[in-house]
Amino acid sequence: MNDIRVGVIGVGYLGKFHAEKYAAMDDVCLAGIVDVDRQRAEDVAAQFGSRAYTDYRDLIGRVDAVSIVVPTESHFSVGLEFLKHGVDVLIEKPMTTTLDQADQLIDVAESRELILQVGHLERFNPAVLALKDIITHPMFIEAHRLSIFKDRSTDVSVVLDLMIHDIDIILNIVNSGIQNIQAAGVPVICEHADIANVRLQFESGCVANVTASRISTKNQRKIRIFQKDTYIAVDFANREITIISRNGKQSDSLVPGTEFQQLSFGEADVLEDELLSYIQAVRTRTTPAVSGHAGRSALAVALDIMDQVERAIKRYL
Repeated sequence: MNDIRVGVIGVGYLGKFHAEKYAAMDDVCLAGIVDVDRQRAEDVAAQFGSRAYTDYRDLIGRVDAVSIVVPTESHFSVGLEFLKHGVDVLIEKPMTTTLDQADQLIDVAESRELILQVGHLERFNPAVLALKDIITHPMFIEAHRLSIFKDRSTDVSVVLDLMIHDIDIILNIVNSGIQNIQAAGVPVICEHADIANVRLQFESGCVANVTASRISTKNQRKIRIFQKDTYIAVDFANREITIISRNGKQSDSLVPGTEFQQLSFGEADVLEDELLSYIQAVRTRTTPAVSGHAGRSALAVALDIMDQVERAIKRYL
């Protein structure tokens, strides 16, 4: 079996982990590391036995697939260049800054039968993966994603930084068109909104209330899902699912006539699982777990939320 030649574009905090995971994979050759900081590129390349470059174009002809882990505003230009040269692409979330850019990447990838995967990492959380066998017809969803402030990704709104994870998960589990979006948010420390809340109303009748904040005293990643006869609570950080379901039997449970179930999942390397999934799609030429279309759908909702938030900020501040 021939090794798949992979390059990593951008080896800051997250990109370095991409390089580490690829370097450890069987039948994968980490063919190149690219970063505008030459010293950083050389250090990471030396650490993982690869070659360093400062211009991503130097990888063309040397790789079969790439991970693009550069600032969001460069996702489109870098991704388009590789797709036009027949290279499969995994691009970090959010996939682009505009829907037109997302559409162009999707069109080029599809016209050339290339893999375009978007890095929505939370999809590979084992608790999220288990939901597909539990959720049937969600009617109400409440999600909270809170983070202690970190001096990273402050160049974008909390909607693109954090909330987009839950947007992607919710769109995937509800699987219905959206009727209405109502959003609010406030900048606290950064130029863009640091806390945001949105109410999503779906054509199926489901309603989702989603809150994201990067100004918090604790980290929290939880979602609660209500459907007929069942309540499901997911703790992403601890990889746990709590299920309360109606069984009609007399019991001493917290909610009469129900049974309680707790599912716990072991330690998981979700980035490794994401990249292994990407390499599998590259090798088998199959649709990736998080396609360009899925990334585009999450981006569309996120941009609508951001537009509402930014208009409100201008009106009231």
